[in-house]
Amino acid sequence: MNADQQKAVLTIALMAAFADGANDEQEREQIRGIAESLSGEAGAADLRGLYQQVLLKRVSLDDAVAALGEPTHRQLAYEMAVCVCDADGHTSPAERAFLDALAAALGLGRAVTAPVDQQGEEMADLIDAAAPMAPAGAAAGQEVPRAASNPAADAEMDRSILNYAILNGALELLPQSWASMAIIPLQIKMVYGIGKTYGHELDQGHIRELLATMGVGLTSQYLEQFGRKLLGGLLGKVGGGLGRQLGKSATSVAFSFATTYALGQVARRYYGGGRQMSTELLRDTFQNLLGPAKEMQARYLPQIQERAGSLDAGQIMSMVRGR
Repeated sequence: MNADQQKAVLTIALMAAFADGANDEQEREQIRGIAESLSGEAGAADLRGLYQQVLLKRVSLDDAVAALGEPTHRQLAYEMAVCVCDADGHTSPAERAFLDALAAALGLGRAVTAPVDQQGEEMADLIDAAAPMAPAGAAAGQEVPRAASNPAADAEMDRSILNYAILNGALELLPQSWASMAIIPLQIKMVYGIGKTYGHELDQGHIRELLATMGVGLTSQYLEQFGRKLLGGLLGKVGGGLGRQLGKSATSVAFSFATTYALGQVARRYYGGGRQMSTELLRDTFQNLLGPAKEMQARYLPQIQERAGSLDAGQIMSMVRGR
């Protein structure tokens, strides 16, 4: 893809992010920051204004689609839009209307879109499976005293968080559209498990709120993961070997590894300390852990590459569903 084609797909992905009209100010700010971050890394200055153009509806679907002449590029644009719409759960009626309009603008028939829609819904199912939609009991709303220090249990928790980070880093090495989408339910599952270890019965709403407080939005995070893959040239490249793919995807691997690791460590402190951390402290702690976690990722690159070599969609689904 050239720069204009990349911009077109990113435009469509941003449109998908705003399609349900339910984005709050916090999520809009996260998406704006992602557009700026991707612009800096890609060296594409015109991406900085893309967020405003989409938010203020100064660009149309027809405008974005016009740059995508290749059938494979058009299908990729639709796949990414479906993934963005399903990143925070199942497609809403407003998102469904957007996807139908997009398919028509791209000239894609049901033979092409139906399998993509089904795959998106299956991946959205994983978010439902990652943690209960409602708390199992009254414990979800109760404060639990700070857990006593247990070196063996702490070491086991560290290993679990590290394994999740390695797994999510490995997903970024895969070229399939579902790969980055699987990162979010795995993060939710990780946080759910950490909370349960410390006596908290969590539900989806609480976990989503905690992630949002730290600045880890579901839709915005997927957009960043997808954007890094797109601009790095990894998407759709099958058979080139992980060694050749790694150079272009190193940034996205570090991002997903570090985000997952920092998220797990903050959740551990939060629930282990009886949920006493303020909103500001949660956010600051998460941000302070990201840098060291990105540096730490380099040490585990061989394990990340090895893990990527054995991953497939069925295996990921089994991991998320097997609580």
